[in-house]
Amino acid sequence: MDSPIYGVIRRSIFCSCLLLLLSGFAFSDSPNPRLSVASFSSSGQINSNSVLVALLDSHYTELAELVEKAMLLQTLEDTVGTHNVTIFAPRNEALERDLDPQFKRFLLQPGNLISLQSLLMFHIIPSRIGSHTLPAQSRHQTLLNSEFLHLATNGTAEWTVNRANIIHPDVLTRPDGVIHGIDRLLIPRSVQDDFNRRRSLRSITAVKPEGAPEVDPRTHRLKKPAPPAKPGSPPALPIYDAMAPGPGLAPAPAPGPGGPHHHFNGEAQVKDFIQTLLHYGGYNEMADILVNLTSLATEMGRLVSEGYVLTVLAPNDEAMAKLTTDQLSEPGAPEQIMYYHIIPEYQTEESMYNAVRRFGKVRYDTLRLPHKMVAQEADGSVKFGQGDGSAYLFDPDIYTDGRISVQGIDGVLLPPEEEEVKPVTRTVQPAKVVVKQRRGKLLEAACWMLGNFGQDSRFTACH
Repeated sequence: MDSPIYGVIRRSIFCSCLLLLLSGFAFSDSPNPRLSVASFSSSGQINSNSVLVALLDSHYTELAELVEKAMLLQTLEDTVGTHNVTIFAPRNEALERDLDPQFKRFLLQPGNLISLQSLLMFHIIPSRIGSHTLPAQSRHQTLLNSEFLHLATNGTAEWTVNRANIIHPDVLTRPDGVIHGIDRLLIPRSVQDDFNRRRSLRSITAVKPEGAPEVDPRTHRLKKPAPPAKPGSPPALPIYDAMAPGPGLAPAPAPGPGGPHHHFNGEAQVKDFIQTLLHYGGYNEMADILVNLTSLATEMGRLVSEGYVLTVLAPNDEAMAKLTTDQLSEPGAPEQIMYYHIIPEYQTEESMYNAVRRFGKVRYDTLRLPHKMVAQEADGSVKFGQGDGSAYLFDPDIYTDGRISVQGIDGVLLPPEEEEVKPVTRTVQPAKVVVKQRRGKLLEAACWMLGNFGQDSRFTACH
């Protein structure tokens, strides 16, 4: 019965010292003191004179690193404890420069650990084959099940293993094994097939399924894919078309600059400006209408996500308190009032003041069609509306982020009532039209001559 294995390659000096104290056995000097390998001496004790320690401390550093990364140390310890082994070690140049970079990347990926282990076990034969015992031709099973290595000579004292040349036979010999240096890496068929399968799967381009063509409910035509647009470019349709609901229960998606991919986080920006209103103070009623009484916050977030810009004229709490119950009791009244306070442009206090100073009166479009917002200069500020229903720009630039601009005003703006002009109907009495017969020049001359002779009474045409 074999003695138990007390040491592993990955154990540190601490484990070696502990075994030294327990067994009284003096370890031989090893150039790699951080590792200890199970190697059986004649007395049954463990020493460091193992072929695995020789491999890890040799100039085959690339192969040694692969063995550690593949976590094969425990498996090799068990193998060395029961068998003498023969290791074919590729030179460093074969693993550094001569190996395909894609194949090396494939071996080092964490998901391909089994392939790396299979590759390394393909280089180990669980029996000792020295250079003096190399037959002319032989076939040996490796640690990788169902895989064999073919050893042969070409008649000039040069040995080959599969398609690799043994350039340094018996480069390292130990009581439990021998290492032969070869000029290239040995790749088993299973690992090569796995690599080819992974590489071919990457080259296959997936074909996305396409559904039936969609019909635009606004134009009743087939929808065409939106042309590619850079982030920040203006939307494809006017904002009023984006607000229009579709034929179903849910509103139609807004056609943004890049199709369904949003370039902006409109929901976060709307939430940010509402929180700014609350922290600013004096605009709690406006924030309450946007969040609780209406769905305007969601609608504004969707529009901003699709690339539209908005300017909100926010009445303060003192102005909102002047609204009567009748003005807010009608269905949809809060939405209509707020729509009139939203301008589908990005305006700041400076841009609006410069506009009214230059042009006198400026008409801004609102989200409440067809009403427009009239702005003009008054007392060094911007005045919106006309007459008693006007409001001044009271708190400029409460919130400006390039997409949403919030300007505080001191009044609630209502669109002017449309005056219905009724057509004036006049009753005109029909007049009698007397048709006077028109006679020619020759008939008038004849009647005149007959009149001179007193004979015109006989002719009715002369009367």
